[in-house]
Amino acid sequence: MILVTGATGNVGRRALETLLAQGREVRAASRAPERATWPAGVSTVALDLADPASLATALEGVEAVFLFAAPGCGPAFVAAAEAAGVRRVVLLSSGSVDDESEEQDGPIAAYHAEIERALRGSTLEWTFLRPDVFAANTLMWAGQTKGGDVVRGAYAEATAAPIHEADIAAVAVAALTEDGHAGEIHRLTGPQSLTHADQAVIIGEVLGRPVTYQELPAETVREAMSAHVPGPVLDDILKVWADSVGRPALVTADVEKITGRAPRSYRDWVSEHAAAF
Repeated sequence: MILVTGATGNVGRRALETLLAQGREVRAASRAPERATWPAGVSTVALDLADPASLATALEGVEAVFLFAAPGCGPAFVAAAEAAGVRRVVLLSSGSVDDESEEQDGPIAAYHAEIERALRGSTLEWTFLRPDVFAANTLMWAGQTKGGDVVRGAYAEATAAPIHEADIAAVAVAALTEDGHAGEIHRLTGPQSLTHADQAVIIGEVLGRPVTYQELPAETVREAMSAHVPGPVLDDILKVWADSVGRPALVTADVEKITGRAPRSYRDWVSEHAAAF
């Protein structure tokens, strides 16, 4: 049995569907499974990673786990997984984790590194997936593209190699079902370094109309985003954008090495999600 946590999310749902298509026995976990629509053939379970009782129920009979972790859940999850006899855990971590630093730079890296430490100290076979920027992050521009041809935001020249959620899920499925991934850290990116401005142009080309990126002062963007993004996380995002200006984003070969196919491009992702824009 494979347990997929975060099974309603972008990556978890893709992993769940792929595992089912392979004929695997899969259990989908979410906080409120009754509120979601599930594929045929999947069992579901309510899971709160902070609740030891729900962990024990969700992990019963499970051999491998795709872990979409919540801050602070590492020790409790590890204890429950070891008690349940889980063998393999694939953690969706973050590309911002820095193995060379004793103290992580920002809250996103910090909480993922904390969970990684808990897994490293366990008896479980662990694999860490460290994706960089998700292509899906640009859905935050959809309200603007629906209302016009200009995306307004900070740091037009900030760079990233956006990765398609399906490629992350494909690597997750390989690590869950194949040997050779224990103790491995897979750094996952898309195939090309793009600026915010480049991404806006690609969205326009897919939509068949010109879309441009208008740079706003970082403080203006901070004020606008603060209504729905926690302050420390927002500080982290803006810092990452600022630090990336003027240098190409990291592009790795891990997706192709593990899946046998090149990662999907940002244009591929936009084409699949064009209706959202």
